[in-house]
Amino acid sequence: MIVLVPEAVDSRLLQGFPEGVEIAFLPKEGPLSEKALAAEFAVAPYGGARRFFAELPNLKKLKVVQTLTAGVDWILPHLPPGLVLCDAAGVHDIPVSEWIVGAILSAIKRFPEFRDAQHEQRWAYRWVDDLEGSTVLFLGYGSIARATEERLVPFGVSFLRVARTARAGVHTWADLPELLPKADVIVNLLPYTPQTDKLVGAAQFAQMKPGALFVNAGRGKTVDQEALVEAIRARQVRLVTDVTTPEPLPEGHPLWSLPEVFLTPHIAGSTPKLFERGFRLVREQVARYLRGEPLLNVVTDGY
Repeated sequence: MIVLVPEAVDSRLLQGFPEGVEIAFLPKEGPLSEKALAAEFAVAPYGGARRFFAELPNLKKLKVVQTLTAGVDWILPHLPPGLVLCDAAGVHDIPVSEWIVGAILSAIKRFPEFRDAQHEQRWAYRWVDDLEGSTVLFLGYGSIARATEERLVPFGVSFLRVARTARAGVHTWADLPELLPKADVIVNLLPYTPQTDKLVGAAQFAQMKPGALFVNAGRGKTVDQEALVEAIRARQVRLVTDVTTPEPLPEGHPLWSLPEVFLTPHIAGSTPKLFERGFRLVREQVARYLRGEPLLNVVTDGY
């Protein structure tokens, strides 16, 4: 079986595939080789996917596409019918959960404000809050939320969980009006689908505790950004976000300069270990495919 991978992949990551697997490369430019055109399994490029999309009609034997991203809204519209798409759920749990914990702690301890004051050579003494005793609400409760929860347990916080499907300890969206007023920190991990487009809006911000911390490590499009800006201006919420709409955030946008806002440029999952973890999953998926076993992380209903 032939597995198609981006040509920039480190050769060390291509060791350990099952016997009988051949690796073909997707070049940045130029024609695909005959071997590449015969691929059954492809790893979608982490960046610069336009070339991959352009070649999809030529990959006549392709059956499975594996992403190295947890979100798949960027690739779904480009896939022809019949292909199995698998996301990288689990690959980003460690770095993104670490980013979320860091975001919460830095906001509660006012690190961004103190950094600004340092640059101004200003001794900006003030009291800061504790995380202990806080309630953290997760919007979207998958593997990243669970990893974040594990890292927050030692801080003595309690949790509220909201997901598409109710299960033990997990509420649905219908329960949000009751839950949001109880939360000190709201962590958005919603994937982007047509159903989650601007799902967090003015009504939800109004239901939050005044001064609640909103942390967005999901997708920018799941939030009504204009409503978010108004909620920040009204001092209803504070914000730490790794995602915006659009990305990059345009020059002059209010989120660059509003108080109580700290943003990072969609880097929560961008660590050197990403590809090591990602290709560990790829090798497992290829082995499953060859054995005829169910694949992990198959995308249905947009995620």
